Amino acid sequence: MTADETTRMGRPRSERSRRAVLHAVDDLLVDVGYAALTMKGIAERAGVGRQTLYRWWTTKAEILLEAIVDDVEEELTTPALPDAADDLAAYLRELRDFLLTSPAGHAYRALVGEAQHDPAVRDLVHTADLLGTSARAVLDRVRPVAPAMPSADLGTAQFVGPVVYQALTTGTGFPDDQLREHVRTLLDRWST
Repeated sequence: MTADETTRMGRPRSERSRRAVLHAVDDLLVDVGYAALTMKGIAERAGVGRQTLYRWWTTKAEILLEAIVDDVEEELTTPALPDAADDLAAYLRELRDFLLTSPAGHAYRALVGEAQHDPAVRDLVHTADLLGTSARAVLDRVRPVAPAMPSADLGTAQFVGPVVYQALTTGTGFPDDQLREHVRTLLDRWST
């Protein structure tokens, strides 16, 4: 449960301190990586006491997740396009670029990596559903021309799965022509 979901006892949360912590966790992730990231290091970089961190968050994963939530929403919201293939391809390009070049994308990849070892982080990432929410919004827009699209969860997995897999396993992204091929394949399957 994140600090936003729970009101903790003590002084009200200082927005200036909160922002400092969120910037510090981003910076430290780049500088030292997830494994070396510590609550003590975050507090020192942010110029706040460790008790401030523990009053608002219980783990470094919670801090990192909060740091990327707004970025994910902003970076993965794409405008509706009249052509379904263009709409899907535009989202996949944004997703690819997010995962490979955005600081929030790097943070997301770090959390997914840690989720493989830590059930609490896995639950946190699963509950936040950072990519699923934005992908489902795009799929909902194209559903009228893709009546055979499977359920939301399976459709989302089919849609974003190859892009996420490529980024996580190779650190690279599919070029635009392969993203369009993936979209055409999905639309062919989903339109019948």
